[in-house]
Amino acid sequence: MTVTLLWIAAIALIVVGLAGTVLPALPGTAFVLGGIVLAAWIDDFTRVGVGTLAVVAVLAVAAWVLDYAAGLLGARRAGASRQALVGAALGTVAGLLMGVVGVLFMPLVGAAIGEYLARRDERNALRVGIATWLGILAGLLAKVALAFAMIGVFVAALIL
Repeated sequence: MTVTLLWIAAIALIVVGLAGTVLPALPGTAFVLGGIVLAAWIDDFTRVGVGTLAVVAVLAVAAWVLDYAAGLLGARRAGASRQALVGAALGTVAGLLMGVVGVLFMPLVGAAIGEYLARRDERNALRVGIATWLGILAGLLAKVALAFAMIGVFVAALIL
């Protein structure tokens, strides 16, 4: 009975982690990693060993780094000001209160407003907002792909 509950907890962590890859309020890949480590521990690390866990951990760190770096790279490439970066961060926080649509689009609005306040140039503000938004979306897609890769590595080790 206890083993069943532990497996349910491991699966729940992985599912919550997948949701967290899209919702910035949850550390998605950390939850996926936690679920995988718990599942490996339940099995005494016989099928999912330390090597597999190391690969999964590297993928989790890569997802975390890409998530933050992609938005910054998009903004930097467009020549964003510091205010645009702060605006994107504030837009992300505001977006949390608005659901998925807010999470997806409020960073664009925040970056554009921040850039406009810094340079008073509407055209540049929109360009920086879009570049920041595209960077954030690229990071999100990479994070989701890496989370599924983590699960794939885990399942392959569990089955094989």
